[in-house]
Amino acid sequence: MPAAFWFKIAAIMTSSSIFRVNPARRVRAQGAAAIAAWVPAVACAQTTAEGVGVSAGALVQMLLSLLLIIALLFAGAWLLRRLNGGVSFGHNGPLRIVGGLMISPRERIVLIEVADSWLVVGIVPGQIKTLHTLPKGDLPAPPNGDKPFGQWLKQFSERKHGQ
Repeated sequence: MPAAFWFKIAAIMTSSSIFRVNPARRVRAQGAAAIAAWVPAVACAQTTAEGVGVSAGALVQMLLSLLLIIALLFAGAWLLRRLNGGVSFGHNGPLRIVGGLMISPRERIVLIEVADSWLVVGIVPGQIKTLHTLPKGDLPAPPNGDKPFGQWLKQFSERKHGQ
């Protein structure tokens, strides 16, 4: 539709007697009329303007920049590992999580090994509390029914490929 049509609609909306009752309504009507006149004009301008495409050079430059940033991230990770002696963060301290039990989605009990003792710790949102202290012990071997997921997946894939 031509822009003149929308300007006529805007003029009718601002001069209508419905909007003369309350000055606040008149302001809203004028704002609505301005938007009603502006939106089609922008839409017409967008449809008549020729689309400008992205050149191949700009696309290649963008891809090379992205590859450079990814390479810098990997180089930084490699450098940190070399400076740290090949040990990942968090694995070289005196603490070790022996096991845990999830009581609810927000509550859990964790068994932590510290030197020669085990701490039973309760974790809830906003609070961590020591429940009990035990001497360090040995964990019983898991029964055959409790296989780690990796072993289960390996057996499943061997059974699938064996058939």
